[in-house]
Amino acid sequence: MTLKQVAEDIGMHESSVSRATSNKYLMTPRGLFEMKYFFTTALGATEGEDGSGHSAAAVRSQIRALVDGETARTVLSDDAIVDALRNRGGDIARRTIAKYRDAMAIPSSVQRRREKRAMEEA
Repeated sequence: MTLKQVAEDIGMHESSVSRATSNKYLMTPRGLFEMKYFFTTALGATEGEDGSGHSAAAVRSQIRALVDGETARTVLSDDAIVDALRNRGGDIARRTIAKYRDAMAIPSSVQRRREKRAMEEA
């Protein structure tokens, strides 16, 4: 869920929703969370879509799924991940993929290939 989606649903500007949720907390069975925690940033959509974009969390999840499905022979470069996500309707820059991959502690394609080959040999 993005701030923009909430703003559109309640008929307010995105910045108003952002200010209204600043410094507000929500107690859940899993602990105390700042309300901002429940909103993700939206990333671009390719032409032909409704322009709403995709949440950053959804993109991270798709990156994780693509990397988890790799074998030593099918390791994807950041550019290949961009192409795969573009085919799914997302328009994300390679730099963004690299940033998210680093944040999720996923090694580069060269390092993943080496690790997967070593695992096959063992």
